[in-house]
Amino acid sequence: MRRKNTIVIDEKTPLLLLAGPMFLELFLNTMLNNVDMLMLSHYDEYAVGAVGNANNIMFMMNILFNVIATATSVVVAQYLGAKQFDKMNMIYSLAVVVNLVVGIVLSGAFCAANPLIVKLLNISPEMRPHAMIYIYIVGGCGFLTAVFNVMLQILRCNGHTRIGMVVTLIINVINILGNYMFLYGPLSFMNLGVAGVAIATVGARAIAVAAVLVFFFRKKIGRISPKYLNPFPRKLLAKMIKIGLPSGGENLTYNLYQTTMLSFVNAMGNEPVLARSYCNTLISFAMIFSNASAMSTQIITGHLVGAGKSDEAYKRVFKTLLTSMPITIALASINALICGYTLQFFTENAEIIALGQMIMIVDIFVEIGRCLNMTFVCSLKAAGAYMFPLIMGLLCNWGLGLTTGYMVGVAMGIGVAGIYAGTATDECIRGLIVMYYWYKKRWVGKSVVDRKDESEYE
Repeated sequence: MRRKNTIVIDEKTPLLLLAGPMFLELFLNTMLNNVDMLMLSHYDEYAVGAVGNANNIMFMMNILFNVIATATSVVVAQYLGAKQFDKMNMIYSLAVVVNLVVGIVLSGAFCAANPLIVKLLNISPEMRPHAMIYIYIVGGCGFLTAVFNVMLQILRCNGHTRIGMVVTLIINVINILGNYMFLYGPLSFMNLGVAGVAIATVGARAIAVAAVLVFFFRKKIGRISPKYLNPFPRKLLAKMIKIGLPSGGENLTYNLYQTTMLSFVNAMGNEPVLARSYCNTLISFAMIFSNASAMSTQIITGHLVGAGKSDEAYKRVFKTLLTSMPITIALASINALICGYTLQFFTENAEIIALGQMIMIVDIFVEIGRCLNMTFVCSLKAAGAYMFPLIMGLLCNWGLGLTTGYMVGVAMGIGVAGIYAGTATDECIRGLIVMYYWYKKRWVGKSVVDRKDESEYE
């Protein structure tokens, strides 16, 4: 397999070459989610809280899909860095086929467990029907996200980060048009509400999957076919699961911890739930740049580690932090300063706006810790050190975040802002720990590329 359609990625690759398109992609993706919230807020406020709860559940499903997708990003980046191009078609085929099967199984499982899930989350009676219908439609087609996640990682690791930006722009337009048609336009007579928004979301995702597959084959980046899985590469799949499970476990434990925190908020009443939903919409903008920088550095780190350039990888990650941290703090601070005005796009309820202003002040500290975590955790995974982030996640999420959130938010009666204080405690302390782990170079020698063992694919 030749490398003519793979962009060269090494220690000289400018961060913005990868991070720029990713930033725009994440921005557009955030807009996609926020348009749903904004359009629904003018349709039915209870629908906003319901979709916010449902998206928490959808995120949990996506974490499970990302077990193979995360492993794909690590394996593809390192093997491209090691210039072992003859293995790539098998890796591509294995990742797509396995995630498609997993996606179909999980989509069915989440739909079957839907009534139990909404009950466990203490979703209010007013929001419950909306949340359930959204999960049935979007969750039932979750396999589309499973395939899209894998393909996006493959394209990113080959240096094609712009395709994600273009596809996200397209699905934004489609989703907005779909929302308008079902909520206010020619299809509003059907009175589908949340169901219409869910249908528009699924339609946009189906088009996104088709777009990335067409790009992959037209650019001749590689091939995806069952013939590359004969004989079935059991050892490669085991290696990918070994990489993906700790990474997925880390994300899963974080989401379960956030879901538990959400149940505390749900018990506080509808206003705190709505304040949380609206604030998370605004917060998503503050974390975009640090997220894009971390994902770009993950790709570069994977290529460098695969090429045996550990020192270059070490320096590159700290260089990223010096860029992303000041911008993240600035964005979070601006969010806190203007949220009294921006929250009015969603609601005129003075109580919700007051709660939101408290949340946004606490979020400055959340974003500082989150920037540290995203930068170093992504780089550790790219280097093959995937167990340490899981261990720290388990200890800090539940030992620090949940405990502090409950004590400050519930026991002390601070409310929803106290729940965010728990998240800030977890993010900051965990971020400092993973930064120290990277600084001590405990990740060196954990590369997944084994140049001596060619039989691992059989």
